[in-house]
Amino acid sequence: MKAITVYCGSADHVHVDYLSAARDAGRFLAAQGIAVIYGGGKTGLMGELAEGALEAGGQVIGVIVESMNTAALAHQRLTRLEVLPTMHQRKSRLYELSDGFIALPGGFGTFDELFETLTWGQIGLHAKPVGLLNIRNYYAPLMAALRHARQEGFVFQEHIQAICLADTPATLLEDMRQHEHPHDAVKRWMRED
Repeated sequence: MKAITVYCGSADHVHVDYLSAARDAGRFLAAQGIAVIYGGGKTGLMGELAEGALEAGGQVIGVIVESMNTAALAHQRLTRLEVLPTMHQRKSRLYELSDGFIALPGGFGTFDELFETLTWGQIGLHAKPVGLLNIRNYYAPLMAALRHARQEGFVFQEHIQAICLADTPATLLEDMRQHEHPHDAVKRWMRED
C-alpha cells in the first residue's frame, strides 16, 4: 500500500490518548513510506495525524470542501491540499487517492465516511482493506453492534470479518496487508451466485 485514507475526528477536547495515538499513527505511516490522505483539517485527531506524518517526513494530502477551507479549520502546511465543492466529491476523491482506509476515533463525520466505505466494499465497488485503530477500545461498542446486526440477519459474517481491528498501527497495517476481500459474500449480497 502506497497511500491510506485516514478518517478521524476534528474535536480538540478529547482524551489526550486519542490525540497522541493519532500523531503516532501519522508518524508510523510516514515511516512505512505510506502517504497519508485525510480530510485536510488542522484540529483534533486530524491535525495530530497530519503533524505526526509531516514530522516523520511523510507525504500528507488533504482533501477539504470549500466551506471548511478556512484559517481556523484547514491545515496549511500539507504536501498538497485539494479543495472541492461538495462532501460527496470530497469522499469520492479520498477513495480515489488511497489503497486502503483506516478509521481512528471520531464522531458523525468519521462514522459516515467509515460506513460509506464499508458499504461500497459490501456491494463490490471496491476491494480495498478497511481498518479500525481501536484506541482506548473505542470501537468495541461498534463491533458489538455489528455482531448484533449479524445475529439479526442484516449483515454477512464475511463482511464483519473483513474489517481489520487492532490496537496499534503496526498490527493494523499488517492485518490490512493480508486482507482478502469477501468476493463470494459480495456475490451473495448482490444475488449474483
